[in-house]
Amino acid sequence: MKELKERVWRRIDELSGELWALALKIHENPELGFEERKAAGWLAEALQGGGFEVELPYGGLETAFRAEHPAGGEGPAIAILAEYDALPELGHACGHNLIATIAVGAALGLAPFKGELPGRLVVLGTPAEEGGAGKILLIRAGAFRDVDLAMMVHPSDQTLVERGSLAITEVEIEFKGKASHASSEPEKGINALDAVIQTFNALNALRQHIKDGARIHGIITDGGRKPNIVPEHAAARFYVRAADNAYRDELVEKLRKCAQGAALATGAKLAFKKVGHEYKAMRPNHHLAQAFRRNIEALGCPVEEPKGGMGSTDMGDVSWEVPAIHPYIRITEGEVPGHSREFAQAARSERAKAAMLAAAKAVAGTCIDVWTDPGLYRAIREEFETTR
Repeated sequence: MKELKERVWRRIDELSGELWALALKIHENPELGFEERKAAGWLAEALQGGGFEVELPYGGLETAFRAEHPAGGEGPAIAILAEYDALPELGHACGHNLIATIAVGAALGLAPFKGELPGRLVVLGTPAEEGGAGKILLIRAGAFRDVDLAMMVHPSDQTLVERGSLAITEVEIEFKGKASHASSEPEKGINALDAVIQTFNALNALRQHIKDGARIHGIITDGGRKPNIVPEHAAARFYVRAADNAYRDELVEKLRKCAQGAALATGAKLAFKKVGHEYKAMRPNHHLAQAFRRNIEALGCPVEEPKGGMGSTDMGDVSWEVPAIHPYIRITEGEVPGHSREFAQAARSERAKAAMLAAAKAVAGTCIDVWTDPGLYRAIREEFETTR
């Protein structure tokens, strides 16, 4: 298969100009989750031009798509996932423009040779990873029922192949108090903002007693209207994260108790609800990850020792449906945090272009390995079933 891989990789190099133009076009036109109409259309058009049969919209989502190569056959059905949503104000500060073109690049590189390979090749366009749970909605729509494994590559300031993710639940708390004049008659009011602040204080005390790697962080979304009015309404939003789903749920209940104590102390009425996204922890498949590792290292990208904490992704939910990996590829010269303006600039750099091409080649090479090595696929499936 070495010769076939080299032909696929040469094809990806031939496509490098149009892939990079597409990555930059998406970068220059950032769209929030479920609004990625331009990006979804451009990606679908590129895949259709490469011979894929494309369905857009897909799974009941306007900006989701499914593209499948017509040359199928017996063997594993592999889904390569594309993300393309941006962040509010920061644009592509998570590099999803590159995730999209890595997926398309791998698929278009494989396309001319798919007739020589068993199995099926699918590209799934998955919108709204940044809080919209697009992949979870596609799971519910049945998008993964005929898929045997899934993979994608995320840009980062590290190259990692077996990185997990934290389970996450988004929580909103609201307190209702009673308005009054904050100077002349404060005793007649009930301060909802005090309840929010007390929740944060209780949470800060709780941090000493939670497991390493778990995170609870939030913002105040409503703190009142004017300093001379006792706030009758205040609200905050929190992300609760942990390395496993059960402990995440336990921490949500601890946060609830912090808020209940604040309500009791202030007299404000509490509304506590889960909102937005709730993602499971990622379960990277070791055998699939090691196949990717062999390919990315063969392309001259050394795998690094992980440092720092983890984020959350709806790819975690996919990994509970089918064997999956979510490796990372370095696009920066040094340490640059994701979700920063500096990372948004890195996502359009020459370093990012080289990383995009390497990642696309590694994904394509991993597909070839899975399709042509029955023992590898058997090990991937056995691992998935025994750890599920």
